Amino acid sequence: QAELMESGGDSVQAGGSLKLSCAVSGYAVSMCKMGWFRQAPGKGRDLVGTIFSTGNTEYADSVKDRFTISQDNAKNTLVLQMDNLRPEDTAVYQCAIFSDYKAGCKAFWGHGTQVTVSS
Repeated sequence: QAELMESGGDSVQAGGSLKLSCAVSGYAVSMCKMGWFRQAPGKGRDLVGTIFSTGNTEYADSVKDRFTISQDNAKNTLVLQMDNLRPEDTAVYQCAIFSDYKAGCKAFWGHGTQVTVSS
């Protein structure tokens, strides 16, 4: 069983930065493929970016060159650094572990943290 707890959500003005953290228990963050998702009001949940167990990352086009995903292995935490924020980045952000049978990883989700960007 794993638990994921996001923190760091806040209200900021456009052009600002935020750092979201996802504290993980039950799995080592470096063990499984993990990702950040977001859901804006009235819209579906979208994948923001992914970090693989190799450390490689992939990002949605909408956040590329503005957002950075990293792992803090000492704190067993997944981090999402968000720079140059835009009003369209307003959403609830969730971290997740992807299911991977071969790696022994099961899918888990955090409850989410609210990010609001004003123009």
